[in-house]
Amino acid sequence: MEGHTGQGYMDQMNVVPFVDVMLVLLVIFMVTAPFMTEGLEVDLPQTRTVQTLPQDEDTLVLTIRADGSIFLDQYEVVLGELGEHVARLIQTRDRILYLRADKTVPYGLVVQVMAEARAAGVERLGIVAETEPREP
Repeated sequence: MEGHTGQGYMDQMNVVPFVDVMLVLLVIFMVTAPFMTEGLEVDLPQTRTVQTLPQDEDTLVLTIRADGSIFLDQYEVVLGELGEHVARLIQTRDRILYLRADKTVPYGLVVQVMAEARAAGVERLGIVAETEPREP
């Protein structure tokens, strides 16, 4: 048997381009992931004493925007269906809900949302605000 000196088939696959593409995708996802969890734009009221909102995966955040739309995490819900969605989600999490409401939202709507959350089984309800700017 003579050795074959011409072009032949390789018996191993070249994985270098595949690894290069995977590393580029990994870097892209690592850079863009923090921007995807920013949340909804809300003009929060300001106060002097504010605790930071926990960044756990299990944190359930209810947001009321200035136009009156209600979001449970990033998903929009209507007030009539809010109780059932909250009840379903708090079964797998601690019974804590954080409420973010725009400062222009009517007080009556905030109270209605809080009542729906309590009726759904929320044991602790946290209100989210921003820190007041310090005067020079």
